[in-house]
Amino acid sequence: MKKIYPSLIAAKLLEAKQEIEKLEQYCAGFHLDVMDNHFVPNLTFGASFVNEVARVTTKQLFVHLMIDNPFEFLDQVKLKKGDILSIQYASMQDIPHMLNAIKKKDLLVSIAINPDISLEKIYPYIKTLDQVVIMSVKAGFSGQSFIPETIKKARALVAYRQEYNLTFDICMDGGINSNNIQELAHLGVDSFVVGSGIFNTPDPLMELHKLNTLIN
Repeated sequence: MKKIYPSLIAAKLLEAKQEIEKLEQYCAGFHLDVMDNHFVPNLTFGASFVNEVARVTTKQLFVHLMIDNPFEFLDQVKLKKGDILSIQYASMQDIPHMLNAIKKKDLLVSIAINPDISLEKIYPYIKTLDQVVIMSVKAGFSGQSFIPETIKKARALVAYRQEYNLTFDICMDGGINSNNIQELAHLGVDSFVVGSGIFNTPDPLMELHKLNTLIN
């Protein structure tokens, strides 16, 4: 079953709780971009907001860290077993230490790579990972256009997983909408982060239904 995670960065912040309640029955969980205005030039949610989202929904949370100090965030956040914590490749020197710290919290371990980062960079960690996120836009802002060249990267990662009989989830994040999601699903991508492709439409719930129909 292919999965969709609506990204709350694109939702109206003051209506986030209502949007969660409206969509949660029809999605795998909710995605939260945590940015510190240092690692990327944008400031979004902190640990307190993530903890509040965890309080109002039982759905899986998918937290993407684009911050200088992921260890500090890990100590502050209250995620449940099976939630996803994704670190941005190149956000830190000691990747193995961070991956191990995430595992110890009973969270699913994920690495996200920007369009300009080659897949080979993450292969040393691949057997530790529950998920690889291919960023199909440059990390930092919602509403960017999908970068078509990332399709080649997705195809290569699907082939690598099959060749080595691995089971990690392949996710794409950035510019995902009804125009491209079906092609990516057919390619072998398992899960999708969708922000403006859901929330910047006249009826987010109807759009989520449409996206689910396209991929399953």
